[in-house]
Amino acid sequence: MDIAESLPLLMFAALALLLFSGYPVAFVLGGIGLGFGFLGILFDVFQFIQFRSIPSRIFGGIMENLILTAVPMFIFMGTMLEKSGVARDLLNCLQVLLRRVPGGLALSVTVMGTILAATTGIIGASVVMMSLLALPVMLRRNYSSPLATGTIAASGTLGILIPPSIMLVIMADLLSRSVGNLFVAAIFPGLLLSGLYFVYIVVLCLFKPSLAPRLPSTIGPQSTLGLLLMVLRSFIPPVILIVLVLGSILGGFATPTEAAGVGAAGALLLAFVNLVLLPALGVPEIHFEGEATAQLDDRAVGGGFVAELKHFIKVLSEVVERTALTNAMIFGLFVGATIFSFVFRSLGGDALVIGIVEDLELGSWGLLFLIMGIVFFLGFFFDWIEITLIVLPVFSPIIELLDFGTHVDRFEIVFWFAILLAMNLQTSFLTPPFGFALFYMKAVAPPTVKIQEIYYGIIPFVLLQLTGLGLVMAFPDIALWLPRVLLN
Repeated sequence: MDIAESLPLLMFAALALLLFSGYPVAFVLGGIGLGFGFLGILFDVFQFIQFRSIPSRIFGGIMENLILTAVPMFIFMGTMLEKSGVARDLLNCLQVLLRRVPGGLALSVTVMGTILAATTGIIGASVVMMSLLALPVMLRRNYSSPLATGTIAASGTLGILIPPSIMLVIMADLLSRSVGNLFVAAIFPGLLLSGLYFVYIVVLCLFKPSLAPRLPSTIGPQSTLGLLLMVLRSFIPPVILIVLVLGSILGGFATPTEAAGVGAAGALLLAFVNLVLLPALGVPEIHFEGEATAQLDDRAVGGGFVAELKHFIKVLSEVVERTALTNAMIFGLFVGATIFSFVFRSLGGDALVIGIVEDLELGSWGLLFLIMGIVFFLGFFFDWIEITLIVLPVFSPIIELLDFGTHVDRFEIVFWFAILLAMNLQTSFLTPPFGFALFYMKAVAPPTVKIQEIYYGIIPFVLLQLTGLGLVMAFPDIALWLPRVLLN
């Protein structure tokens, strides 16, 4: 193999080196693509005029893609729920409802992570928010630090899989598949992971109750009416929002993009009620008796309608700014990845990868395990979006050629593979040394929480994630049964 034929492999070698440089990934991807395009011109395997195709791919393929318009709306929805205090009230409510169950506080975090996952896919916001809200309370209640940190980190990452997931939107675009189908296929696998966390915590706390002491009965409202009001105010509204977003997709009433608009509008309405209407009417907040609840915002409660409205506008401007910055980062990565993948394919990268795979003679199952192993390994060092934008363009031509006989229908392989990849990518948030959920948590955790305890705490949950991955791999109907029922 001469140098010209090796250029696609050298592109990946350069990418592996420069990703550790600390330079923005979008610029690394785009810069390597342009640089190797000029090298291809030098070796006469790439033509300068081919660069003209890149702007049309960016503006025609990304900027005009209606599916991707769901991304900023889902970001807005999740950020608004965080900043408005809706998520904080939800956690308080769940703690009270599950206080009699072994490990009730950890279970409430798991349930909250599942609910938040069904309203947003912003992992950093979920982990930071739950770390601020739940971790001090868990430590104050003498919870095991590894159990507390592991539960929060794992539950906060469910948003990458449970729809509406930003990652599934991006995967659907890269695989040229229906976002709605991927959303439906991801529901049971996401609930499976949540269920595995739930069962693990209950069993662990039954055998080792000292790891998670039960909350005292004095926590929260003491009357039936008080509990009912708490549920109506803090639990029912987010559930209704989930029903509106997912129900409109599953029922065929709205596309994922339209459902994202419904979710953004619903989050805005909940924020207005929580930050303006209820305080202006003098409705008191529900606090635990004797418990100093963590605060994530500076609500102007009791200041009158005008003061509450000013505070709402301030929160709204912060949410819009964060949404714009997060969206710009994601689309910047799209631009860089588009340049990289275009040059890679133009240099014969697809044919090279397919040739290498054929020479290995691994078969469909061997290749599937190889890809899953590569993704799991990359998860130790890179974020999910970087892995997705690097791996999928390379392996997508191969995925459709796989054949698993009667285990998976040929037309369902791509959807099954996408769910397996999404479940695998969950581990990328938890595996050291660059587990982003661990860094998010450490940044806001009390000083008494050591990074070693966080690393120790996530080990059981990574194993549970791999167990869930193995179950979906062995029993594809976990992911594929619901799409068959609803969409066929």
